[in-house]
Amino acid sequence: MEATTKDLRLHTKALMAATSRGEEVIISYRGKRRAKLVPLEDQPRARVGENPLFGLWADSETDLSVEEQVRQLRAPRSFDDVD
Repeated sequence: MEATTKDLRLHTKALMAATSRGEEVIISYRGKRRAKLVPLEDQPRARVGENPLFGLWADSETDLSVEEQVRQLRAPRSFDDVD
């Protein structure tokens, strides 16, 4: 990935996220490559299966599918539903 010094100043979080994914970011200044932003080697890269939220509803005791559960969570509620 390539970015300018202005991108580095304005979008630091996005560029750091790219390095967290294992990407290298080349920083250019006035059209010339000047620096490289690289991930640290001692940090393990996150994998999808290692994400603690992956399989969040795997132990669910309901018979509803994930889509139906999400639909219920997103459904509008009225004040009568509150206990």
